[in-house]
Amino acid sequence: MNNSSFSTGISRRRFLAAAGLICAAPTIIPATVFGAEGRTAPSERITLGVVGWGMQGPGNTQAFLAQNDCQVVAACDLDTKHLEQAVNTVNNQYKNKDCQAYHDFRELMARKDIDAVMLAVPDNWHALVATEAAKQKKDIYGEKPLARTIAEQQAIVKAVQKNKCIWQTGSWQRSVENFHKAAEIVRNGLIGKIKSVEVGLPGGHTDFAGTAKENQVSNPPPELDYETWIGPAKMEPYIKARVHMNWRWNYNIGGGQLLDWIGHHCDIAHWGLDFDNAGPSEIEGQGEFPPADAMWNTCTKYRITLKYPQDITMTIAGGHGDIRSGTKWIGANGWVWVDRGGFDASNKEWNDLVRLPEKDRKISLYHSRNHQRNFLDCVKSRKPTIAPVETAHHSAIPGHLGLIAMLAGRPIKWDAKKEVIVGDKEASKWLTRPYRAPWKLR
Repeated sequence: MNNSSFSTGISRRRFLAAAGLICAAPTIIPATVFGAEGRTAPSERITLGVVGWGMQGPGNTQAFLAQNDCQVVAACDLDTKHLEQAVNTVNNQYKNKDCQAYHDFRELMARKDIDAVMLAVPDNWHALVATEAAKQKKDIYGEKPLARTIAEQQAIVKAVQKNKCIWQTGSWQRSVENFHKAAEIVRNGLIGKIKSVEVGLPGGHTDFAGTAKENQVSNPPPELDYETWIGPAKMEPYIKARVHMNWRWNYNIGGGQLLDWIGHHCDIAHWGLDFDNAGPSEIEGQGEFPPADAMWNTCTKYRITLKYPQDITMTIAGGHGDIRSGTKWIGANGWVWVDRGGFDASNKEWNDLVRLPEKDRKISLYHSRNHQRNFLDCVKSRKPTIAPVETAHHSAIPGHLGLIAMLAGRPIKWDAKKEVIVGDKEASKWLTRPYRAPWKLR
């Protein structure tokens, strides 16, 4: 089982010894160590290590720092400036100097006193970092999409299941009221048999880091270990505009808007359809791509059509005005649309509801109102989170298959049970990527 104190138990003496608080001479111990001043007692805290301090890492970490029964004890990043920011953020919260800094995530994972990890690294690193965390029996809060390829996702699922880890995906929309309400309306059949679903995602590229103009090849800055940052991906020259935050616009590292968002709105679409463990059978797509050697080469405009069980058709689109951002289910008796901060439906009475009334709710969906809190609760209870690893896997598969269909230039067929592309060896090659030595996915 997991090394969490909730499954193995940590005695008071063992905790004090590990903290260096048992010694020959008398020691003054802060009251907070014993759970005073509103803090949860150490034996009941979940110790957390954070890996990655770029775009999602700071926000996720702040959310965990706000929880009294969680203690962030370590941080890891390949950029020394980012790492310093991470450590300072944690130490400033606790008003001490206890947060340990790491360059190598494997050293952090090897610590027996760490129960769980938060992973917010570029897509090319998802599989290696997540499988190592699972191997070390850590519970995992991991960012979406689950991985850069379907084969990597399969490896993560296998490792998490084998090691009985608790997994929470950063698909946080499931912990927001309007998404929950929309999915419950659909699942309870209030718009009738579903005919089609529209999933609207962003198009183009977004200059998150404000570095688009720094687009020339140069030497990596001394604070960034660029060789390791590229990791298992193909080595390519350093360009500032395609590293921090903007790496997602380069297929060598990320998956563009399609894969960056598929774990949000397609995830909600699946939730409403009860397809968390299902998948499409036929996929076709068209997209507009920059030149393969462009600084940012991910698809800027795309439309993907997928055939699902129960004769349901899903359209995933980015950069097309006829597909509204968010998720829209269209049924025989009406429709429901939901997005961040938005909700609309054919039945306007639903718009003002906070939750679906009991009389209409024959099926109650998993209820969470804080994604990080849900993860911590499940670390304690050992029950599945609202966005477990299997769900993350199936939520991202349509995006991966849509990209493959666009790159192949033809429709593809998918066996959702065997998780293989049917009758197309060339397209099947995109299910995985070669790894640059010495990195290997075991």
